[in-house]
Amino acid sequence: MSHTKKVGSTGRFGPRYGALHRRTVANVEKVQKAAHPCMKCGAVSVYRDGTALWSCQKCGYTFAGGAYAPKTGAGLGAEKALRAVQDKLAVPASEQ
Repeated sequence: MSHTKKVGSTGRFGPRYGALHRRTVANVEKVQKAAHPCMKCGAVSVYRDGTALWSCQKCGYTFAGGAYAPKTGAGLGAEKALRAVQDKLAVPASEQ
């Protein structure tokens, strides 16, 4: 009987590699294997197909994202910057 209640999926490493590294791997795998919301249909059914490939099981939407999560911190920052530029370029109808 394996005892992995505390360490989760990193129990396979046993005492090797140190607690910090095992904890980091456990956190990454928890995010990687979880269901995520779909950007197209909104259902919480997006799962990882391969490295940086994500697909929704409900609507079939497939997209490229981060290696371990559909959206990364860098990607969210880039979206925010693009939105700011688009808002700056967009001229409201009242100013025309």
